[in-house]
Amino acid sequence: MMNPAEFANIAKAEAQFWWYRGMRRIMYGLLDPLFAARSYGQVLEAGCGTGHFAQVLRERYQTQVVAVDLGWEGLEYARRFNLPALVQGDIRALPFRDGAFDLLVSMDVLVHLPRGDEGAAFAEFARVLQPGGTLAIRVAALDILRSRHSQAAHERQRFTRARLVRAVQQAGFRVDRCTYANSLLLPVAFTKFRLVEPLLPGPPESTVRPVSPWLDNLLYQPLGLEARWIARGGNFPLGQSLILLGAKEG
Repeated sequence: MMNPAEFANIAKAEAQFWWYRGMRRIMYGLLDPLFAARSYGQVLEAGCGTGHFAQVLRERYQTQVVAVDLGWEGLEYARRFNLPALVQGDIRALPFRDGAFDLLVSMDVLVHLPRGDEGAAFAEFARVLQPGGTLAIRVAALDILRSRHSQAAHERQRFTRARLVRAVQQAGFRVDRCTYANSLLLPVAFTKFRLVEPLLPGPPESTVRPVSPWLDNLLYQPLGLEARWIARGGNFPLGQSLILLGAKEG
């Protein structure tokens, strides 16, 4: 489970903070064509946190979104959006009937499970999706990029593309797309996490906090470039995040 203290940081920053804006733009480039091609009547966000992205999905795509999260702290923030369905529950034992949803979205949630528990989550994702239903997930990538922020947020694991694809396929999904993202800033991240942080030791701390407008804009620009590339079908071979689109077989 994510560190409950992090919900307050996220709630203050996610509307405007460069990382959230950039990653949303990347997700729009992947989700917009899906919604243009078919109707998704029932959408589940598995691990909704503060509820912000569930509200974004609801408004952008004019669809019904059920938001579930294990932590009541996140759900307290989610109530401000007046979402029609907020549920406290574990993604490894979802409190929904089989085949209840057309689309399941899970953003940066699986990394907070102990390594190995992602199999139970993927099995539940497959159970609550209709045959042919769509899966859209994002996770943190590459163990070498673990940082003091990772520790502060209670991140338990990171994924490689091969491990993520294998776990999803074992749960009965067809993988349609899987790409790394937040890739152009990878050299900066590696320098900070592997070279600078070891030289300047300190306690775990969140990096989700406002920065100067000029720096926020500067950091957002690479994500904007990535969003355009990914929307056009391009992939990245490495990055700080992994995004996967798939469908339940059958």
